[in-house]
Amino acid sequence: MKRRGDTYTQKQEWAGFTEYVMYLQDRRRLLATNFLAGLMRGMGFAVGFSILGAVVVVLVQRLALENLPLIGAFFAEVVRMVQVKLY
Repeated sequence: MKRRGDTYTQKQEWAGFTEYVMYLQDRRRLLATNFLAGLMRGMGFAVGFSILGAVVVVLVQRLALENLPLIGAFFAEVVRMVQVKLY
């Protein structure tokens, strides 16, 4: 007959709890993992923003080609403001 403590220890090992504690105690591994996770998150934001910006630019270009009165006037005002700031 097994003791209650033995089954508890086996359940902890099965759940990977001891490996997780060892991981948390290894500062270098923890730092490296979090650093790489942060790099990947930053790259994901950059790629996502680039794709979203490209989609917006394409949509604005197509709207400009339609010569819609309200949007055309808005773009003309933006271009005028940019030219005034440049010169």
